[in-house]
Amino acid sequence: MKKFEIEAPRSLTDLVAGRLREAIIDGDFQLGEMISEETLAQSFGVSRTPVRDALTQLQTTGLVEIRAKRGSYVFQPTENDIRAICDFRVVLEVHAAQLSHALDKKGLLADLKAVLAQMVAADAADDSRQYGRADSAFHEALFTRCGNAYVRDAYKLLSGKVAALRTNLSRQFGDARAVSLGEHRKMITLIDRGDFAALHTLLRVHAGRTVDAFRLAVQARAAN
Repeated sequence: MKKFEIEAPRSLTDLVAGRLREAIIDGDFQLGEMISEETLAQSFGVSRTPVRDALTQLQTTGLVEIRAKRGSYVFQPTENDIRAICDFRVVLEVHAAQLSHALDKKGLLADLKAVLAQMVAADAADDSRQYGRADSAFHEALFTRCGNAYVRDAYKLLSGKVAALRTNLSRQFGDARAVSLGEHRKMITLIDRGDFAALHTLLRVHAGRTVDAFRLAVQARAAN
């Protein structure tokens, strides 16, 4: 008798974790902000148990910090944390781009161009939330065709933090989207050429801007 696999329905905990992850990435919660279990439970219309379990799940990816007897908070990185995240991100993205280019250059370029079109549309509509989501999708597309599950999984552990930092810190620059679009277009050109040394240099500048934005944000808070 043949056996057919079916996808099990997502648990309530997974649904809450997914929506909360999205809210943190979209900037509905600020970096370091306290997350009230009771408020979330009321908002989702569920008991506190799946909310507590969802927060524990998000702690494994570093998006949430659970502090004993104090509560749960959105992660609050230091400048050194952000620098380390950016360094690791660049290494992974360049390697994934090389793997994907070798395995399916045509598919990779088609994916990147399709997401870039979404970014252009979001920019034209002045939709910063949708732009941020498309920006994240662009970098995730580097991993889709890389053929290495371990590389993909390593980036998944990092991607939530990268996306949340992008949302929370890009507002420090008035021309953030214009600069971002130009750099993403150039990334596609460099990948098409197979110039991964230049891609590495560009990604270091691209990711490093997060550190600059963090410094500006700290200075702004100090001034107030």
